[in-house]
Amino acid sequence: MASIFDNTIDLPNAGIKERTANLIGFDAKFQRIYGNLKLLLDQEGLKTWSKKHHKIELPIIEQLTERYPLIILAGDAGTGKTVSAEAIADKMVRELKKEGFFLKLSTRVRGEGLHGQMGNLVNDAFAELKKQAGKKRLAFLFIDEADAIATTRSTMQMHQEEKAAVNTLIQKIDEIRDLKGRAVIFMSTNRLHFIDEAIIRRAAVILEFERPNEQERKDLFEKSLTGIEFSNQDLQELADLTSPEKNDNLGHSFSDIRLKILPETIASCFPDTPLTFQILCETIKKIKPSPKIV
Repeated sequence: MASIFDNTIDLPNAGIKERTANLIGFDAKFQRIYGNLKLLLDQEGLKTWSKKHHKIELPIIEQLTERYPLIILAGDAGTGKTVSAEAIADKMVRELKKEGFFLKLSTRVRGEGLHGQMGNLVNDAFAELKKQAGKKRLAFLFIDEADAIATTRSTMQMHQEEKAAVNTLIQKIDEIRDLKGRAVIFMSTNRLHFIDEAIIRRAAVILEFERPNEQERKDLFEKSLTGIEFSNQDLQELADLTSPEKNDNLGHSFSDIRLKILPETIASCFPDTPLTFQILCETIKKIKPSPKIV
């Protein structure tokens, strides 16, 4: 089973909690998704709430339990979809005082093109998800680059093998509803328009991820370089240099700043020179934002 998963994580997880504290803009994303996820994951609590406040189980409660436990995270590369999925899952189990298990599906699930292979690997992944979901244990399945295995079936170029795999994926999403809130599927994609329409309709939440805005870029530089004295004017200039206006209408992503700009700045200073505002600005001007995936 390990061959089809890149990662398996027990929740709650101290490492994820620590990374979450450094995520820029995470609280807003979590609040956007928290209410919907709680309705999916705490179905017993929902029934208790209804009986406590309305003396009966309202008809809407049954309708809510029929929603699909599918969350789609859509947005450009480097906008934090993967780390946010981990953080959301970790915070949810903490909020609900339960244990959890996070499975990250490998792109190897696409197989090698053999007849029926992709569908069989999708089956295996969901079988493990069901196995990990328990009465007091939540299971999360994360499918990165979901457009690779959930591509719309309406395209003329789609191979029959791929169509069969998408059909299998839809069937398995439907079956997860039977777990009544013990499992959730996260799908991450850079190309939402490539995802099959039937899967889009099943999503309880579609959360859009954007490149960081001006304030988020300022916060990211400030948090990443705490200990170096930068004035508010310095931080504003760093935000301006990484803005769409200064980069042909395409701003730097979170990953561009974290994994390209800051490491290259340190590389140009280490081991003999301190990191300065001037060196940081010079580095930013050399690095173009990562292109959009269309």
